[in-house]
Amino acid sequence: MLAIDPSANTERENYKLLTGSIIPRPIAFVTTLSKQGVLNGAPFSYFNIVSANPPMISLSIQRNGQSLKDTARNIHDTKEFVVHIVDEQNVTKVNETAASLPANQSEIDLANLTTVSSTKVSVPGVKEAKVRMECTLEHSIEIGEGSTDFIIGRIVQFHIEETIYEQGKIDPTGLAAVSRLAGNDYAKIGEIFTIKRPK
Repeated sequence: MLAIDPSANTERENYKLLTGSIIPRPIAFVTTLSKQGVLNGAPFSYFNIVSANPPMISLSIQRNGQSLKDTARNIHDTKEFVVHIVDEQNVTKVNETAASLPANQSEIDLANLTTVSSTKVSVPGVKEAKVRMECTLEHSIEIGEGSTDFIIGRIVQFHIEETIYEQGKIDPTGLAAVSRLAGNDYAKIGEIFTIKRPK
């Protein structure tokens, strides 16, 4: 087995080791509003659950050098955002939003996504997602050497497509979420198996 010291690696080398081994990773498609009212949309695979009480999620957003990405800056400014689950039906359009656009241009328009009003935050969501979560900023922590914004959001409203919701549970097959692997590779849910926890 290889033994690799991350302190001897470049950031890019460590990135490849992380994204190649921590798989599959769920993908959040995040919409935010700029101070100028531009609707921004971007996907992030450094995304996960933080807690259920209260319901909170996390996003880790890498900076461009020392500059905040539009998503992080907008969240800092407005304290609101919407997280959508990326699935087999919307992944192609969501991928288009990863293009590097100036802050005054909307990735939502570029990808021809359909906006939908939120209930408890001012940031619109997109209709193409089967699950979306309206969030408010709970914590933002600068980590690394000013290279990453670690954001924790509190979910204040869930929106779930009725066809995948039954008795308080979401059908994973109906959701058809996709995950990120390394490079340009993604994965579908695949075979589902059950293992009971020991008592």
